[in-house]
Amino acid sequence: MNFDLDIVRHVLHYTNHLFVPFVIANIVWSDHRWAVGFMMASTILIDLDHLLADPVFAPNRCSIGFHPLHTLLAGVVYTLLLAVPSWRCRAIGVGCLWHLCTDALDCWLNKICQ
Repeated sequence: MNFDLDIVRHVLHYTNHLFVPFVIANIVWSDHRWAVGFMMASTILIDLDHLLADPVFAPNRCSIGFHPLHTLLAGVVYTLLLAVPSWRCRAIGVGCLWHLCTDALDCWLNKICQ
């Protein structure tokens, strides 16, 4: 059972990172849906902060609160981007916040799978 849940967890995680941003973009920014979708999906680049960790990859480590771009302070900065009167900045802010929500969900599901 845990093996099946782990597969579901990974599929859900990467679907949320790479495909759901296009759904959000289509709903919120229909005029710029493709640009916003790609911008939001590209916020997966905040995972580059994983390279600062030792070890770089730990399968059971929760990134929320551990990596610098996955902290409460970073979340506040991402939230402040929503106040900037530019659809580009708002798209990046929503994408980063969605990234944090996706990683938080993954942390929660990882606890269930263990």
